[in-house]
Amino acid sequence: MNMIFFLLLCLLVLGTYYAGRQRAAGMRNGTTLLHSLPNYHGLLLGTAALLVGLFVYAALASAMPAIAPWAALAAAAASAYAFFTKISPDFRARNLFERITLGLLVACSAVAILTTLGIVLSVLFETGRFFKEVSVFEFFTGLRWAPTGTPPVFGFIPLLAGTLLITLIAICVAGPLGLLSAIYMAEYATPTTRSIFKPVLEMLTGIPTVVLGFFAALSVAPFVRNSGEFMGLAVSSESALAAGLVIGMMLIPVISSLSDDVINAVPQSMRDGSYAMGATKSETIKRVILPAALPGIVSAFILAVSRALGETMIVVMAAGLAANLTANPLSSVTTMTVQIAMLLVGDHEFDSAKTLAAFALGFVLFIFTLILNFIALRLVQKYKEQYD
Repeated sequence: MNMIFFLLLCLLVLGTYYAGRQRAAGMRNGTTLLHSLPNYHGLLLGTAALLVGLFVYAALASAMPAIAPWAALAAAAASAYAFFTKISPDFRARNLFERITLGLLVACSAVAILTTLGIVLSVLFETGRFFKEVSVFEFFTGLRWAPTGTPPVFGFIPLLAGTLLITLIAICVAGPLGLLSAIYMAEYATPTTRSIFKPVLEMLTGIPTVVLGFFAALSVAPFVRNSGEFMGLAVSSESALAAGLVIGMMLIPVISSLSDDVINAVPQSMRDGSYAMGATKSETIKRVILPAALPGIVSAFILAVSRALGETMIVVMAAGLAANLTANPLSSVTTMTVQIAMLLVGDHEFDSAKTLAAFALGFVLFIFTLILNFIALRLVQKYKEQYD
């Protein structure tokens, strides 16, 4: 029934649009001018029918599901007919339609803001409940994480160390490769080469992270372990290095694509001025193009860091679940996002400290990424002023 209702509503909206446009167009002649173009009259009728129909259906769907579709269609037709009778050369359809559009844009913005605010408040509320059971000092200074132990221990430092270690490895892989590939495609590659390599590189973003996790667990992790053993090093079967390498591979197209767009946006006049002063291509790239594109490049790196911080599947399958406090990339570690997923898997009571710890980790991760974005914004503003 829902599909039939939405199909009928779409047909009604299209019908009212064409009816309103045709009626307005028929009133226009050599001596009579319309305040608004015929399209605006049609758009006003179609928008009124759509909004009223959806509102009535949403209001009646739960209380009277049998009559809700027909009542919504009747209300939509009545609202369209009311505006249809008002069509005249002096009717300000454009003004009214633009006010309705503005209201919809404001409503969409408000939904986004309220959704974000609701998420923050819910996480903050549950975090407060967690810290009523666990000391803030113990959480932020504890060196051991064992939420299922007896008694449970909630030391945040091992998770922070594992998260930063994997993120650092990933950025060390993705940063240079992504930036250098962007420079090559923007400044050196021929159009034919660029048309081949850029889509192939961006295909990496479409690979599901679970597939990358399988690749990390079945190929990269054994390669890292065998290479380490060949050199006489003790390597865990699941390591931060394996996870960081695969996450870095995943982030290469993020940095490359964004940096490429930013480099291409640098005005050609800056390149021409550098060449006119006798600079070589490499000198122009190092001293003119990269400084001018620095705000966008910084934004690309910060976005890559945020994605690395939020990655879960690759870490689970390549780095393991052990919360070890170590800076050794050959050891098994875990991250905040992995522990959030593990703590909320299965049926759990939301009154236990073990489950509430996931919200505390989520809140800390949110604050961490917020600080990163603030730093990136300040850097962008600082260097953007220099090249305006």
